[in-house]
Amino acid sequence: MKKQLFLQKIFFVFLFVSISYAQPRVEFVEVLVAPHHVDWQYKTGENVTFNIQVLQAGNPIENVKLKYEIRHEKMEILKSDEMVLKSGKISVDGGTMNRPGFLRCKAIVWVNDKMYSGIGTAGFDVEKIEPTTTLPADFNQFWENAKHEASKIPLDIRMTLLPEQSTETVNVYHISFQNYKKDSRIYGMLARPKTDGKYPAVLKVPGAGVRSYKALISMAEKGIVTLTIGIHGIPVNMERRVYDNLRKAGLDHYWFYNLDDRDRYYYKRVYLGCVRAIDFIFSLPEFDGENLAVTGASQGGALSIVTAALDSRVKWLGSVYPALSDLTGYLNNRAGGWPHMFNKANADFNNKKEKIETSKYYDVVNFAKQLKIPGFYTWGFNDTTCPPTSMYSAYNSITAPKELFLALDTGHWTYPEQREKMEDWLVKKLLGN
Repeated sequence: MKKQLFLQKIFFVFLFVSISYAQPRVEFVEVLVAPHHVDWQYKTGENVTFNIQVLQAGNPIENVKLKYEIRHEKMEILKSDEMVLKSGKISVDGGTMNRPGFLRCKAIVWVNDKMYSGIGTAGFDVEKIEPTTTLPADFNQFWENAKHEASKIPLDIRMTLLPEQSTETVNVYHISFQNYKKDSRIYGMLARPKTDGKYPAVLKVPGAGVRSYKALISMAEKGIVTLTIGIHGIPVNMERRVYDNLRKAGLDHYWFYNLDDRDRYYYKRVYLGCVRAIDFIFSLPEFDGENLAVTGASQGGALSIVTAALDSRVKWLGSVYPALSDLTGYLNNRAGGWPHMFNKANADFNNKKEKIETSKYYDVVNFAKQLKIPGFYTWGFNDTTCPPTSMYSAYNSITAPKELFLALDTGHWTYPEQREKMEDWLVKKLLGN
């Protein structure tokens, strides 16, 4: 019976987490690139060889045109060459690195006039990667003051029952509450069991973008209160065209808004909104007042770390490829975290002293340094959205208990095994199994 209940718990958390993670597209032609060490890891000064294979239906394609490029992730090309692969595979010398970081090989082929590509990324002394951003002397005071000011604003909770989305055992609500100032609101979807009782809770924080959100009914059916929030101060149950219009207009590149002012930067309302979401959860009579986790991926992976650092009421966090980490990497000749605000493409607009200084108050690295609770993390070396250098900058800064599950060849997506590991960890923490 215990085994059956445990499997049920794994199943509902699987449903909860899996809807948030992107999956890779399977292509007709596979271009496989892998460093020659099984663990893809090297010491600085050690040479890496990249093995390249071009497959169709599991078999090598002969006489295919290949171009490969080697670079430090997202930086300028260091080496490139073109050739014809007679046997469908080749090994190329990738060189080395003299400092901790990542070296990436991208292979591009043309089959029947269609282009296919693949990447492989070698890590060099990854546990020694240090952040380039610095911690402002008044970082903690800045956020304590911000939280204090936000706490003066009444939550003014509004909940609308959605009978059409509710089930026999779960009520679903579209909810909102005031954020860090009057009439600035956070919207979300709440799912809670109909049966009287006290339950643990999960706050699900969102990835980047502008969209609607669904309630996590499967979790509530198994006895966990779930709150999924949006960050933009707009209802999360509107028609898709509304979000499409906002994304193309008023919320286009919102992550750059007011970056020159730490008090007006867009993510201030976002970070404080996550703390206010914890206030909301603690206002619920069915919450057990103790067992609370926060989780998310990409922007949500960043917000998980930020929320746990800002609010001691959070007991556990699960972060998948966290964004907004070591943003100043590009100013130090290496990749920085999403949204790449200081890369070459954005340099003319963002590389200003005021914007660089503001970024330090919002960089996940500086929140990672404040963590005191256990966390579970997962990512891969091939992530081009959230470069692994940026993620390790944050992870290596954490002194709290931490676990990292690597899926080396993943990019900005996850394998089922990653989700299962995360779910297993969360379930054991939340439900005491």
